[in-house]
Amino acid sequence: MRNVVTRAALKVVGRRETPRPPDSAILMAAMPVPVVLIDPADRFRFLNAAAEQFLGISSAQALQMRLGDLVPADNPLFLLIAQVREGDFTVADHELTIESPRLRKIGITVHGTPLPEERGAVLLVFQDVSAARALDRQLTFRSAARSVTGMAAILAHEVKNPLSGIRGAAQLLEGSVVEADRELTVLIRDEADRIRELVDRMEIFGEKPIERSAVNIHRVLEHVRLLAQSGFAATTRFSEVYDPSLPPVSGNRDQLVQVVLNLVKNAAEAIAFSGTEAGEITLTTAFQHGVRLAVPGSDQRLHLPLVVAVRDNGPGIPDDIRPHLFDPFVSSKPSGSGLGLALVAKIVADHGGLIEVDSRPGRTEFRLHLPVLSDDPEDTE
Repeated sequence: MRNVVTRAALKVVGRRETPRPPDSAILMAAMPVPVVLIDPADRFRFLNAAAEQFLGISSAQALQMRLGDLVPADNPLFLLIAQVREGDFTVADHELTIESPRLRKIGITVHGTPLPEERGAVLLVFQDVSAARALDRQLTFRSAARSVTGMAAILAHEVKNPLSGIRGAAQLLEGSVVEADRELTVLIRDEADRIRELVDRMEIFGEKPIERSAVNIHRVLEHVRLLAQSGFAATTRFSEVYDPSLPPVSGNRDQLVQVVLNLVKNAAEAIAFSGTEAGEITLTTAFQHGVRLAVPGSDQRLHLPLVVAVRDNGPGIPDDIRPHLFDPFVSSKPSGSGLGLALVAKIVADHGGLIEVDSRPGRTEFRLHLPVLSDDPEDTE
């Protein structure tokens, strides 16, 4: 709608009429990043909409609270605020962790600025770069998946053909050797089958176009839950927290089933392997109105408002594996091939989405950020 400036909002300068500068509160409210104003006693004075979503509280709630009610007193955020007040200049800190029973943010950048109109008041601007980092990692995962694709093509050509000959020879020998040697021929045949199966699994990383359609993500989740509860997760409790108003996903149903099934299977195996009592897997969906992400090195923007999460109360992911979790051939399971999560990352990337993981003992959550089906070209740029 066309903006209209009324005469009451104009200031006459000579013969020209110029719009009055907007109020600072209006500017802060319109900013897409979280902005918080605290007074000299660390009471909340102002939050914009982005800050409400970031902190998980409404402005009405915040105005009745102090910062210490939300963040522990030993958090580095209070040191930053003290430096702003003492030096009367802007202070920035990076890689901050803001963690409490009500809030958990990791790798946050915070800028603190003194307010000239009121000594001791501090304006805080938060920047959560986790989504941008997830995008960078996603591009890395996709490159890794492409390297697996090339390796699979070589293996398919150079390994599968001679492997068939080795297996066939072992079968022929099996019927003509003495009983003591028959175990060796069976071993050769079984190992040839295992190698062939591994090569077949790698071939699914091939670059094939996705056949997209409107997919109801809740039906995908329910299908996976039924599969899990009738098989590998029969003794695990499932919980569902769904947003019933979600629009459909623009994607391939079978591939999305494979993604969620891999995540749920990993969660169930982690719970079982650790012997966690009262094991539980929680499936959640949500719609988030967030900023669009710019893809590094291009003018492409991603709009990924639909969030699907798979959470378990298992032992968590080891610290040494977590940074390489989606790389091919990385696995925490003794008998794992390390291709499951690499495939998950590739499928999500092929859908134009993102995957990220948050893990600590007793809580591991994989979050899928997916595009929705839309007729608006702006949503798929």
